Amino acid sequence: MDNLVEEVGEDYADANLHGQHWEKRSFTDCDFTEADLRELVTAGCTFTRCDFSRTDLGESKHTATAFRQCTFDRTVLTRSSFTSCSLMGSNFVDCVLRPVTFTEVDFTLASFAKAPLYDLKLAGQRFRETNLSEADLRNTDLSQADLLGARLLDAKLEGADLRGAKVDANGLRQAKLAGALIDVEQAIAFAAAYGLVVG
Repeated sequence: MDNLVEEVGEDYADANLHGQHWEKRSFTDCDFTEADLRELVTAGCTFTRCDFSRTDLGESKHTATAFRQCTFDRTVLTRSSFTSCSLMGSNFVDCVLRPVTFTEVDFTLASFAKAPLYDLKLAGQRFRETNLSEADLRNTDLSQADLLGARLLDAKLEGADLRGAKVDANGLRQAKLAGALIDVEQAIAFAAAYGLVVG
């Protein structure tokens, strides 16, 4: 089994790393600001507290890779894909996110405030305690997603599929749910969240 290659505090700002393949590499407190990471392929890598501000990650592919407490500020993620990845605690601000593919991704404690996440397929993803305040989730498939503890203040969910999703009472009160698709159990929970009694 290959040993994990570890890098700490490295400066990759403005670097041209277009099309590289990284496997089982670990990056901690590294700076990728404005780097060209288009078509980057990662597998089994770990990025901890790394800065991807204004980085181009377009058409990149990530499998079983973790981005923990990373900063994505005005980052380009167009046509990128994340499979069996963790984005735990990472912060996304003014990023170019669409189109993007997320499959079996853990977004626990991440922040997507005001993010354009409409028309995406996010079924079954884990959004525990994720900040989705004012996020645009219109027509997004969130069926079977875990949204327990997620901040949904003024999140736009018109046309979103929430059937089977786990949403707590606070989330039901915060989000703009008009036009969202929910199941009977959620409808009862919604009524209870507003103090209604279902006879």
